Amino acid sequence: MKRVTVLFGAGSIGTAIVRRVAAGGHIVLADYNETNAAAAAKTLEEAGFECSVIKADLGSRESIKEVIRHAQQFGEIFHLVNAAGVSPSQASVSQILRVDMYGTAVLLEEFGRVIAEGGSGIVISSQSGHRLEALPQEQSDALATISTEELLLLDFVQAITDTLKAYQYSKRCNVLRVMYEATRWGKRGATINSISPGIIITPLAADELKGPRGEGYRKMLQWSPAGRAGTPDEVGDLAQYVMSDKGRFISGSDFLIDGGTTAGYWYGDLQYLKQTH
Repeated sequence: MKRVTVLFGAGSIGTAIVRRVAAGGHIVLADYNETNAAAAAKTLEEAGFECSVIKADLGSRESIKEVIRHAQQFGEIFHLVNAAGVSPSQASVSQILRVDMYGTAVLLEEFGRVIAEGGSGIVISSQSGHRLEALPQEQSDALATISTEELLLLDFVQAITDTLKAYQYSKRCNVLRVMYEATRWGKRGATINSISPGIIITPLAADELKGPRGEGYRKMLQWSPAGRAGTPDEVGDLAQYVMSDKGRFISGSDFLIDGGTTAGYWYGDLQYLKQTH
């Protein structure tokens, strides 16, 4: 029986992370698109990793439980990496809330019941959650602690009609749920944190930079403090540290890795974005 790493969302960022933490164990690639997961598994296997693939819907509790049952065939679940989700340009408000908000909350809850002692988890959130204004304390508390099955029934969540706002609220919720779940994961001797990337060059991001909104994205990158986009490896390096033995004192935290874009959005050359966001 081996240490098992479960990856939801077999894209560039998720696979960069598991390459750094899963050597010698078994990687479960859980993805809604089995073709993508199989392609990622082939690449990982050719690099010496042991993998299996399972179709998964992050927005379904039963699907998440099925992934857990599949993973436990190979050993104890030692790592969880959630890099799955949908974006404002890909999905409707209801889909974003079901997958990114509710699904991530359920994922943390269910894996928090089985994570191994000494284990760790990472949720890939987004810089977008840091562009949402400060919420009333009662709203933040509700997003963090309310029963997962009541999450989408909150009045202020049901009032969301814009896909960007749905995404921003979902990503803020991810960070708050990580804080809440850290208190529960800690009782099992495990840590859970989130990472909020900015624009990272993946196949999807590369398409966006060439698409109809590409000029706006390129301008944003140009005027950010770093002056460029990030790479999956940079996110992977950060996750590796947080999930390693060196990061055992870190739990319930969110790490913004966006080349200073959020700093520029609030206080620098990117303040013009507030007019559109």
